Amino acid sequence: MEIETAMNLIWTPAQLAMFAKVVDLNGFSAAARALAVPKAAVSRAVADLEKTLGVRVLERTTRRISLTSAGRLLYPHAKHVGEETDAARSAIAKLQSPEARPLRVVADPTYGRVLLSPLVPRFLEAFAHVPLEVALDAQQLAEGAWDVAIRTRPPADGSVTQRLLGAPPALLCATPAYLQQRGMPARPDDLRSHDLLTPDAAELPEFRLLLERGAQRAEVPLTPKLAVDDPAVLHAATAAGLGIGLLPEFLCRQGLATGRLKPVLSEWAVPAAAALYALYPTALESDPRAQQFVDFLAANIVPALALPKPARVPAAQPRAHESGAH
Repeated sequence: MEIETAMNLIWTPAQLAMFAKVVDLNGFSAAARALAVPKAAVSRAVADLEKTLGVRVLERTTRRISLTSAGRLLYPHAKHVGEETDAARSAIAKLQSPEARPLRVVADPTYGRVLLSPLVPRFLEAFAHVPLEVALDAQQLAEGAWDVAIRTRPPADGSVTQRLLGAPPALLCATPAYLQQRGMPARPDDLRSHDLLTPDAAELPEFRLLLERGAQRAEVPLTPKLAVDDPAVLHAATAAGLGIGLLPEFLCRQGLATGRLKPVLSEWAVPAAAALYALYPTALESDPRAQQFVDFLAANIVPALALPKPARVPAAQPRAHESGAH
């Protein structure tokens, strides 16, 4: 009996908290749902509370519940116990929440270095309250140890929310030395006699490159000299003069601007590179930090993927004698 009395004293605060929840939500079923416990557990807790106190605290009917006089005296104290219990639960939840640590961001190394790295300082300036932990690590990307991931080919997983950032425009390019040695293709079918460096297409029986110029379409079957799923490797092989590379435009931008690479069949459009996505666990949909970071990516990576607009050449000014001036 002494042990039973001691246990009743230990459990009384929990019983008071459940009693307050029943009163606040006007029902045992609603209280059970709010506390994520069986309805029978809530009923047993209130019954044990009444047994311990030796008085009834609730009048129960099939349609409603009401406080007894003893229940009205007890309710403010039970309410306080319940509030303190909720506060303790919230404190622990906050400790375990992602908000208690940096937002973990991981990206494929190629896209991370070119697209993400310039954006990190700008994000930290705009959102100083959101610390970041950034990794350019394909292994972490595969293992899923992240809050936000930037990658191609998102997993078909219902626990992950994905947001399309864009499909980088692609182009054909090669080094001037390669083109001088092998010749510049004049039409799509000329690609058959060249060394092609392409994304991996192992799931296809053969690699067929589609090209479009206005209403014209060309489909060229090819046997690539190199097929790889890493655009950084393709870019390195192209820059080394090993062939004509089919690459995301943003990777070639600097090489084209400096003349180290030259576009091939530039009047023909090729399919875009693999689409890029921002991924985050569905559980973080209500985390404002994750949403702020993904929104920032969408606002800044999408323009970075777009083809640069050609520079406008100012109209030539007429010479003095052409304008009639003397």
